[in-house]
Amino acid sequence: MSIVIVTDSAADIDSELRESLGIVAVPLKVMFGEETYLDGVSITSAMFFEKLKHTDVMPTTSQPSPLDFAETYKQIREQHGKDVQIIVIMLSGSLSGTYQSAVIAQSMMEEQLDITVIDSRKASFVYGMLCVEAAKAAREGKSKQQILDMIDRFLDEVQVYFIVDTLEFLQKGGRIGKASAVIGSLLNIKPILTLDPAGYVAAFDKVRGTKKAITRVKEALKEYASDQPVKVAMLHSAVPDQAAEHLAAIKQEFQVTESFLLEIGPVIGTHVGPGLLGFVMVKE
Repeated sequence: MSIVIVTDSAADIDSELRESLGIVAVPLKVMFGEETYLDGVSITSAMFFEKLKHTDVMPTTSQPSPLDFAETYKQIREQHGKDVQIIVIMLSGSLSGTYQSAVIAQSMMEEQLDITVIDSRKASFVYGMLCVEAAKAAREGKSKQQILDMIDRFLDEVQVYFIVDTLEFLQKGGRIGKASAVIGSLLNIKPILTLDPAGYVAAFDKVRGTKKAITRVKEALKEYASDQPVKVAMLHSAVPDQAAEHLAAIKQEFQVTESFLLEIGPVIGTHVGPGLLGFVMVKE
């Protein structure tokens, strides 16, 4: 019996990896004024950050509709048959209505298909990595329940910290208050951000300067991982060299069994801007 993993484009999974594992991604939309793009379809990460450099227009994002998801579910049924089992892993419902669209589409199709929709309470490749793990488990012949149990464990365990170059994008997108953005920029304070249990952006710690912020993140990861084997992802927005350098350092300091280095996509990029460094880690 086939198990298919569905996600949305904000999971920021590399298209080659996604296709090789049969993961289906429903695209969100990114708008620059009157111009509308489909995330990962008509605009790539590189195109997005290049466009951001040369425009005064603040981009916005829009979630897929329930009909977009219903159409995706139907296509999966046509390809894999009516007995297919679909596991849908979505961007945090606290950050986007995408999860709600997937749930409404599930209710439209519940008599025809076995669909489970999960609010990851995460963003970007934090839940993108989970989709990859789930798809690999499906390929290995794990049952739906085994995969759902693995998903629960991953979501409880995964650690995520990110440092942004500027708080302007988070503030304009309504993710933090204006005062926090002003104070941060004036004092060179680098808030280390995370996602709280409900899936909202939350402050983990505040330090002065990026170097101290990186040191503090590594301390937190050491407390979590100790000497156990871990999988890691290093995320960035338009700073590939810095990200590669930090990933190399992490691979020396931790027992890394698998690693990913990737640029965040246009949807998350809209809310954090260029210069983000994100650290994702989960124990084996």
